[in-house]
Amino acid sequence: MTATAARPRSFDLARAADYAAPGALVVVWVAFFIATPHFLTLDNIGDLLVASSILAVLALGQQFAVVVAGIDLSVGANLPWAAALLGATATAGVPLGLAILIAVAGSVVVGIVNGFLVGYLKMTDFIVTLGSLSVVSGITLLLTEGNTVAVSSPFLQAIALDGIGPVRWFWLIALAAAVLVWFTLFRTRAGTHLLAVGGGSDAALGSGIPVRRVRLAAYAASGLLCGVAGVMLVARNGGADPSLQTNYLLSSIAAVVLGGSSLFGGKASVVGSVTGAVLLTSLVNGFTIIGISQYFQTIAVGAVVLLAALLARFRK
Repeated sequence: MTATAARPRSFDLARAADYAAPGALVVVWVAFFIATPHFLTLDNIGDLLVASSILAVLALGQQFAVVVAGIDLSVGANLPWAAALLGATATAGVPLGLAILIAVAGSVVVGIVNGFLVGYLKMTDFIVTLGSLSVVSGITLLLTEGNTVAVSSPFLQAIALDGIGPVRWFWLIALAAAVLVWFTLFRTRAGTHLLAVGGGSDAALGSGIPVRRVRLAAYAASGLLCGVAGVMLVARNGGADPSLQTNYLLSSIAAVVLGGSSLFGGKASVVGSVTGAVLLTSLVNGFTIIGISQYFQTIAVGAVVLLAALLARFRK
C-alpha cells in the first residue's frame, strides 16, 4: 500500500476576516510603540479610549442597522443633530437632564422615520438614510444658524474628564452600551428576530416574525445610540458643532464590518465592533502623535473602509 500525503488545510478567509480587527489592532499598537515612545503611555491610552468610546457607541447603533441587512448613513447628520438639540435647549435655559433627553429623543425620531420608510414603505435603506443625511443636516444648520453652540456644564465636563479612580466615565458608558446591545442581540427574543430578519426576511416573515416592525426597531435603536454619542460628543468638545460628521459615519460602518459583522445581515459581533472603533481611533491618534498630516489620516481611514468592504466579501 502506498501512503498518500495529507492535504494541507486551505486558508479560511472567512475565519481570518472575523479576526481582522483584533489582529490589526495589535499590529497598529506595536507599530506606533516602535515609532514613538509617546503612544503607549497611560495618559495617551486613556485619552485614546475616551475618544474611541464615542465611536464605539455610534458603531453599536450602526450594528443594529447592519444586522438587519441595512445601513444607516444618516448618523453623519444625526450625531450633530443630537448635539445641536442639546446645545440649543441647554442655552435656552432648559434643565440639563431634560435637554439631554430631548437630544436623545430627537435622534430616536430620525431613526423611527428611517425605519418606517425602510420597513413599512419598503424603500431602499441606502436612499432613505442618504436623504435623511441631507434633510437632518439642513435642519441642524437652520437650528444653529451654522454656528457652533457652546455648552458650559460642569456635569458634562465631569463626565468627559473624570471617572471612578482610573476608570473614566466614557469607558463605562461605552461598556454599558456594549453589554446592553450584546444582551439584546443574543439573549432576547427581539435579538433573535433582528438576526432572523437579517438572515432572510422572507423566511423570517414565513416564521411569523413582524419584519416591518423589526426593521423599524433596528433603525430606532441606531438613532437612540447615535443620540447618546451626540451627548458624549458635546461633553468632550464643550459645544455642539452643526457640521456633517462624515468621518464618524464612515468609521462607524468600518468598525462594524471590521469587527466581524456581515453587510448582508444576520451576523453581529459586539466585541468586534468595539474593537474596530478602538482600531480606527488608534490610527488617527498615532498619526497625530507622529506628526503625519491630517490629509494622510483621512487617506488611512478611507483605506480601512475599503479593507472592511473587501473583508465583507469573504463572510457568509
